[in-house]
Amino acid sequence: MSSGNPETRKRILDSAWKLLEAAQGREVRMTDIAREAGVSRQALYLHFPARSDLLVATTLHIDEVKDVDARLVRSRSARTGIERLDAFIDAWGNYIPEIYGVGKALMIMGESDEGAKDAWAGRMGAVRHGCHAAIDALDRDGRLTAEHSVERATDILWTLLSVRNWEHLTIDCGWSQSLYIEKVSAMARRLLVADGIDG
Repeated sequence: MSSGNPETRKRILDSAWKLLEAAQGREVRMTDIAREAGVSRQALYLHFPARSDLLVATTLHIDEVKDVDARLVRSRSARTGIERLDAFIDAWGNYIPEIYGVGKALMIMGESDEGAKDAWAGRMGAVRHGCHAAIDALDRDGRLTAEHSVERATDILWTLLSVRNWEHLTIDCGWSQSLYIEKVSAMARRLLVADGIDG
């Protein structure tokens, strides 16, 4: 079986995705993924020489299947910093529940598994990049509050949009998804936008 076989690669990634969601933080072994995908361990390792390679590729595969780039078009094409901020919060905030199962698994596994830790850190690094772009746009418009530097404001937005915060508010506190988006958007504007919260 060729290491370049795209059908086999997709089957492995789909299987890893399925098992991570079902695991609820329990370890998912390479052997389990190979069995679920119907491939030998040798074939699995031909495609993904290290466990971290597979876990990172799985997060990217999920983004591709769920077309995360299309979800970010409104943010990336926004005319103003405030529009970009609102659109990014909407895009990522509404994506969290769709990737929460895999995210939760990687966060828990990451406490003892470097591959899982690296995979989730890479995903969160991409989110931070999106936060930075939104804050940068606010700053270019002269609408970033003088209280915060771009880096500090990025830290704040990234924290507001963390999966852990989504989990606390929607699962632990019982907020609806729409209330979560509404309140996080309002908090972000109050903390980060100069001259009030209106556009």
